[in-house]
Amino acid sequence: MQKTKLLALLVTVSMLTACNNGGPPSAGVMNGGGLNKQDIGTVGGAIGGGVIGSTIGGGAGKTAATIGGALLGGMIGNSIGASLDNADRAAYNQASQQAMETAQPGQSLPWRNPQSGNSGTITPSNYYQNANGQYCREYSQTIVVGGQRQDGYGKACRQPDGTWKIVQ
Repeated sequence: MQKTKLLALLVTVSMLTACNNGGPPSAGVMNGGGLNKQDIGTVGGAIGGGVIGSTIGGGAGKTAATIGGALLGGMIGNSIGASLDNADRAAYNQASQQAMETAQPGQSLPWRNPQSGNSGTITPSNYYQNANGQYCREYSQTIVVGGQRQDGYGKACRQPDGTWKIVQ
């Protein structure tokens, strides 16, 4: 029994140390450098799966079931955590596109993901044309994740397909 618990702990610790918290988030300022929802989902799923797996089988089979449960739980938790992060990005992207296309200069458009509670605003400035003839706008934004507010600034330009792309 002690050997199984030690093995489950080692699997969990190895998953925690594998988390990459130093890189930039893929959609702007979505992660303040700590564990994100995908990381938490992975760890929580691995722990839950390991516990469930340890109740199955006996002897060497119990150890294998614990490891298998931890791995399967980690994969499921990772997928759930990623979809929540994707929901945040989807809400942010929809508001950003709308703000760039239709908001008056200085008008803030809010976004909120009711599942996570994360939210923010996008506030574009005047339109201008860059050297390539594209319509562009500078903008400011606030993003609140886990109760922590972060501010950002940038430029976005309208692409030939009508979408807006951050250029700086």
